[in-house]
Amino acid sequence: MERRTIGAGALEVGAVGLGCMPMSWAYTGSRQRGEASVRTLHAALDAVGGGDGGGMLLDTADMYGPFTNELLIGRVLKERRSDAFVSTKCGLLAGEQHIVANGRPGYVKRACDASLRRLQTETIDLYQLHRADPEIPIEETWGAMAELVAAGKVRALGLCAVGARAQRRPAPGRTGPGRYDATIRQLERVQQVFPVSAVQAELSVWSPEALDTLLPWCVARGVGLLAAMPLGNGFLTGTLKPGQGFEPDDLRARHPRFTAEMMAANQPLVVGLRRVAERHGATPAQAALAWVLAQGRHVVPVPGAKRERWAVENAGAAAIRLTERDLAEIAALPPALGSWD
Repeated sequence: MERRTIGAGALEVGAVGLGCMPMSWAYTGSRQRGEASVRTLHAALDAVGGGDGGGMLLDTADMYGPFTNELLIGRVLKERRSDAFVSTKCGLLAGEQHIVANGRPGYVKRACDASLRRLQTETIDLYQLHRADPEIPIEETWGAMAELVAAGKVRALGLCAVGARAQRRPAPGRTGPGRYDATIRQLERVQQVFPVSAVQAELSVWSPEALDTLLPWCVARGVGLLAAMPLGNGFLTGTLKPGQGFEPDDLRARHPRFTAEMMAANQPLVVGLRRVAERHGATPAQAALAWVLAQGRHVVPVPGAKRERWAVENAGAAAIRLTERDLAEIAALPPALGSWD
């Protein structure tokens, strides 16, 4: 199975990762089953293979649940630590009705120790700052995270990108601030404290904005880009139908691209991906992931999945090589619309 390196070649991972959040948080709650998720994790690790931390990237965070997602993954890591590359995050606290940032150095260190216990591992491969605390200089937070590397609790550090999903596009003929300008400013600051190995940001056929400035910044510095939501929150799989509705606890119930009107308007994206996929004997989801992989060796897509079938199918996208014709067809697809368009 293909491997990719991030962090100037220091970290080796499978070409396609697994976002574990949907197993415990933010997506259809009635379909979250612990034992089914454990089977999914095992199937994903089998699909990629491992060895000394070079297996499938399992992406989680202490706030997912909160805490229950790490506990779930820990059940599998206890048996198969060498098959997985473990990525978790700190810096956000989830309450019943709100989420707040906490970047205080003391808290970061306690959060890491707690994550290590829940994950049942001695070392976290990639420890990411979920969000910067506006009340704490990011250099202080990053410095505390660097101390975790020195202590052997963490192998490398990453930063999650900031950028409002609902940012309006500039009017025709006008330019506006880049979606990831704030993230790049943060990256420039923390790089002065300790090297960044990876940045996690949304990247998909329907949200390609990271290609403009963020990915070039990463490539120039040997920093990996973990492509979050590479399947457009499930839309690009072609399995969702306009007007199907979502459970109240599902984040898509409030997402501006998942109204019945917008799902219908964005169907050409799925049709185009299906046309490309059929030429490779693949699914639309695999074509969407292959497009992300084609953006460069520094990019690792991290699709979410709850079921064994989807995790194995997603991993199989690493074997697909899109042609110039395929990439040109995908580039010509209409941009995704949201309720603000």
